[in-house]
Amino acid sequence: MGRKKQPHYRVVVADSLSPRDGRFVESLGYYKPLSQPARLVLDLDRVDHWLSKGAQPSGTVQSLITRARKGGDADIAVGIEAAAEREAKRAEELAGRRAIEKKAADKKATAAAAAAAAAAEAAATPEAAAPETGAEPAAAETAE
Repeated sequence: MGRKKQPHYRVVVADSLSPRDGRFVESLGYYKPLSQPARLVLDLDRVDHWLSKGAQPSGTVQSLITRARKGGDADIAVGIEAAAEREAKRAEELAGRRAIEKKAADKKATAAAAAAAAAAEAAATPEAAAPETGAEPAAAETAE
């Protein structure tokens, strides 16, 4: 599951005769490794039920079950993320993006103001260039 470069795994009970990504008996939860911290949701009652019936978890799933029984650790959070927590995280990310955009806009405005000041200064100093342009037509008139 998931998308390209964004993995999202389901923990399922499958018959050994079924293909790897094919039909499964029951979904026990999921694992999102890229969220901060990684999110693990498992129904431990159903895990225990299937283990008692002889199900054999893979090494990776066994380690996830062990972490879920411990209640998670610094790398993995166990359980569903609360909606309020998710919204607070989104608001924080949005505020950060807006601050970066505002800083870029201020920098652009400062550069535009500096360019306008330089143009105004250049427009105010053509007095030195004016006599040169005025002298040329006078010289042309006297030559005729």
